[in-house]
Amino acid sequence: MKNAIVRFVALYVFNAAMLLLIGILLPGVSVGIHALWAGVILTLAALFLKPLLRGAFRKAAARSESERTRLGEKTVQYALVYVVELIIWIATVVFSGVRAHGFWGFALPPLLLLVGWVIYDQVDDVIRAKTGEVYDTVRARVSGRTDAAAPGAERPADSPAAAEGRRELKDDGLTPEQRRLLDEL
Repeated sequence: MKNAIVRFVALYVFNAAMLLLIGILLPGVSVGIHALWAGVILTLAALFLKPLLRGAFRKAAARSESERTRLGEKTVQYALVYVVELIIWIATVVFSGVRAHGFWGFALPPLLLLVGWVIYDQVDDVIRAKTGEVYDTVRARVSGRTDAAAPGAERPADSPAAAEGRRELKDDGLTPEQRRLLDEL
């Protein structure tokens, strides 16, 4: 549940910022305060509609996969991604107060969203980590509990078996780098 909330909030904040930026940069698009609601629609579409559309378009592209060149394949992939982004943009315009006028009001925002989501993918881990920290802090304050990892928090006393296990782990002969790599598996 926490991962879903963190993912939604991080993507929502990013999408709302992208919508505001689109509203500022493009003269054919009016966003304003509607960026808050449009951000919800855009985030839900990105989380649920985008994977469904991408899968459907990939199936259709796979059926017509006769003698394509590498350049042709990349062109088809980029075109399919743009079509998915265009559908998501149209859904955002239809279901929110965002207004798009003219050809460029519908053609350019999907490109900007695509570039924005590429950037989001690059910084996704950092954004999710920070959002997870905020989530944990708020949850601890709401429930009245303190986080065990917080500085100054007391740890409960370990059982003798747990203490023995800690000693054994420290004396396993692995370097910290090897231990980290093993933990990641």
